Amino acid sequence: MTIKKEYLIDGMTCSSCSATVEKVTSKLEGVNSSVVNLTTKKITIEFDENLVSQKDIFEKIEKAGYEPNIIINEKSIVIPVDDMTCSACAIAVEKAINKLDGIISVTVNGLAEKAYITYNSDLLRISEIKHAIKKAGYVPKTIEIEKNEDDINSKAKLDIMWVKFIVAISFAIPLLYIAMGHMLKLPLPSIINPLYYPLNFALIQILLLIPIVIAGNKFYTIGFRTLFSGHPNMDSLIAIGTSAAIAYGIYATYMISNGNIEYYKDLYFETAGIIIALIMLGKSLENRSKGKTSEAIKKLIDLKPKFAVVLHDGEEITIPIDEVEIGDIVRVKPGEKVPVDGIITKGFSSIDESMLTGESIPVEKQVGSSVSGATINKNGLLEIETKKVGKDTAISKIIELVEGAQGTKAPIAKLADVISGYFVPIVILIAIISSVSWYIATKDINFSLKIFIAVLVIACPCALGLATPTAIMVGTGKGADNGILIKSGVSLETAHKITTVIFDKTGTITKGKPEVTKILTFNSHSENEILKIAASAEKGSEHPLGDAIVKKFEELNTPFLEVTSFDNIPGYGIEVSLENNVSAIIGNKKIIDKNKINLPSNDIVTKLAKEGNTPIFVAIDGILAGIIGVSDVIKDTSLEAINNLHKQNIKVAMITGDHKDTANAIAKQVNIDIVIAEVLPEDKANEVKKLQNDNSIIAMVGDGINDAPALAQADVGIAISSGSDVAIESADIVLMKNDLRDVSTAISLSKATIRNIKQNLFWAFAYNTAGIPLAAGVVYLLGGPLLNPIFAAAAMSMSSVSVVTNALRLRHFSK
Repeated sequence: MTIKKEYLIDGMTCSSCSATVEKVTSKLEGVNSSVVNLTTKKITIEFDENLVSQKDIFEKIEKAGYEPNIIINEKSIVIPVDDMTCSACAIAVEKAINKLDGIISVTVNGLAEKAYITYNSDLLRISEIKHAIKKAGYVPKTIEIEKNEDDINSKAKLDIMWVKFIVAISFAIPLLYIAMGHMLKLPLPSIINPLYYPLNFALIQILLLIPIVIAGNKFYTIGFRTLFSGHPNMDSLIAIGTSAAIAYGIYATYMISNGNIEYYKDLYFETAGIIIALIMLGKSLENRSKGKTSEAIKKLIDLKPKFAVVLHDGEEITIPIDEVEIGDIVRVKPGEKVPVDGIITKGFSSIDESMLTGESIPVEKQVGSSVSGATINKNGLLEIETKKVGKDTAISKIIELVEGAQGTKAPIAKLADVISGYFVPIVILIAIISSVSWYIATKDINFSLKIFIAVLVIACPCALGLATPTAIMVGTGKGADNGILIKSGVSLETAHKITTVIFDKTGTITKGKPEVTKILTFNSHSENEILKIAASAEKGSEHPLGDAIVKKFEELNTPFLEVTSFDNIPGYGIEVSLENNVSAIIGNKKIIDKNKINLPSNDIVTKLAKEGNTPIFVAIDGILAGIIGVSDVIKDTSLEAINNLHKQNIKVAMITGDHKDTANAIAKQVNIDIVIAEVLPEDKANEVKKLQNDNSIIAMVGDGINDAPALAQADVGIAISSGSDVAIESADIVLMKNDLRDVSTAISLSKATIRNIKQNLFWAFAYNTAGIPLAAGVVYLLGGPLLNPIFAAAAMSMSSVSVVTNALRLRHFSK
């Protein structure tokens, strides 16, 4: 049986790490796919549990030098408990809770009358914990949710990283001053002056270096672990280079202690110290910048309400949102956030849905209207029956989609990962070959050591690994800000290549609701009279075209005529008798022909059809009195949306099951290039395939269940959020504002993101391509400069920061 699992991976620091984990897990028999997200430190792996186990996967990852962990949806809560009178009560409550599956830890404080609980929310519900407390004979009260541990831990890690950098740089600066100051004629105490006390000069540098190495110990623990496992990474390069400098410095110190004082010139402690400090600075800045790439997710999570007011036996009870159950009635006051997805059972208000749809104008809601959690109730008191909670709510689904998109890799990212995977071993080889070659040529160990360290340090492929994921994270986040949900990095990349966009007609280009657009009258009857008779007759019908006529008449605010008899003839229309002995026949041309009623001209009917109207004939007392044209009206934004696509040199097609004449009439109004009419729902996917055969990259835009196969077949499927769940699931991109103009916005965002990725990759490749020959002494051989390892470290750190900073420019993307 094939299953998909997600695990945390500790110890990854660069793209070569993620590439290694992907490589070793993919080789396991039974693993279908393995995708590592360096930014979230997670692996998503699909495998056949009959062929490979979780234990096998973990062992393979550990052997590569990394630490895999099971992801537990861990939650911490505090439940106040009444009726506890002594320590025995606290023990009883503890025991009762501990018996439950999914409890990670529980501590009950009898004096504070509180139970502090950590549990796995996948296995256990709060209501079950409360039930266990009640069963033990005590009274659980409203819970207190603790702060988000992830946010706290993330901030703590950044703070620790920054403190470590401060420690490193605080010792690195005096180390650099002591090591190099005397060369620049800067004052130095005679006790540590190399001309007088060379051993002291060496020992003080060792003492200053020790705190720096301790602060940067992760470079060594991770670097050597991955090196010895056969999968070296960026940390391996730093660890080898600085260790070589330190080892040679210690050897030089030993030689000084034996009287060979000339070795004071061969100490490389300051090189190691400054390299560690500068790379720690780069890492700190890089991680702070990377934190900004996930701001879209944080903003969405912050939108989620924390508490809800639930009606219980007529009383208002404020409870944490996690305790709300499906079927609960939630009361929402003006100005408050709607806490759940549900249906209004009482009240009327306007709801600000901008955080979900991007649409700034509040939407009026009444009894029976659906509402979504995290939206804002503007002015009325509402009572809402809960229909969805937790992970099923709209805001949670959106967060899940955005997280998923940021975790997936575009094809361009996989190329960078493959290169990074081979890059580190090649760099180590180049460093060894170049340093050995220089030693053979010069017999100068100091010179060759400089070459060795510089090559290792400057060639770290950090910038290369960051080039794509950071841009994708910012791009998908920016899409979410604009009400465009991009489900994967693949669809984000593919969207910039789109050559043809196919729109479904009904409900996509058009409103999907028929409206009266024309009324023709004959034999001295007025438009209002025709409308009144037709609407009065159709009031008893359930046909959507009849409903359009009724709605049009209701706009006049005049009373309907009384219907005395009603006869529905399926496939034809209706025959009715109205007050004042008026008899009327309303329906299609077949009912007119059946009753042998004369038409003034067939041209009138043909013209109506060519204009996109469905004609409804109205005969009074056996004589044609009028024809009502009903059509599915074009959305206000459709023409502008299609013109925007034309400006991007993209062809636009329309697919529909309607008659060719009706389809052509709609197409003419909105400048459609290709019309595909009279298509059965099951054939839509085949029509998409036909266009793909012309080497076109196709985007399909739809909203209905019958569009799902075509959305899946297209290179990029784009669904409208007001459409069916099936269509949304089948699509790659979801337009939350139901605005077709966002199709061109999504394509523009894709182009901007891919342009940004290419810029990042160019600079990362250019940096490494130019840096390695410079560090290896090729330029020096030709009469140019030699790259000092310290400057190599500074350049390497800043290259990573510059790539992330460039990706963050996408935050300024506008339509």
